[in-house]
Amino acid sequence: PFSFEEHDSDDDSYEVLDLTEYARRHHWWNRMFGRNSGPIVEKYSVATQIVMGGVTGWCAGFLFQKVGKLAATAVGGGFLLLQIASHSGYVQVDWKRVEKDVNKAKKQLKKRANKAAPEINTLIEESTEFIKQNIVVSSGFVGGFLLGLAS
Repeated sequence: PFSFEEHDSDDDSYEVLDLTEYARRHHWWNRMFGRNSGPIVEKYSVATQIVMGGVTGWCAGFLFQKVGKLAATAVGGGFLLLQIASHSGYVQVDWKRVEKDVNKAKKQLKKRANKAAPEINTLIEESTEFIKQNIVVSSGFVGGFLLGLAS
């Protein structure tokens, strides 16, 4: 489908792909993205949106729960082993050094957080706008997420 020709000139040549022409030739494109690329509200019924949001929310909540349990078990188990090793005399912890390193890490995190504030605000604004445009799917997602956490 795509052909690239070699040119002797220094200018790079690019093939331009017209999406409207591509969509006319490929019917799956129209079925997937519809006539426009607006919010999901314009494409599916309310029931479909709630089901889509609920199913994806449940999957995300279920995975979040499993990963959270695994992470908590790993951190707790590691801390427990460290305490047992310390109590048994196998490991001696230099708590002054740990405190110094933790304070250093806190300072670095504060610096990075202050630098990242504009990007975070932009991301929050975009997310809020998406949620407003797709409120039915978003509410289905939140409900499914909570059910996924509970199961």
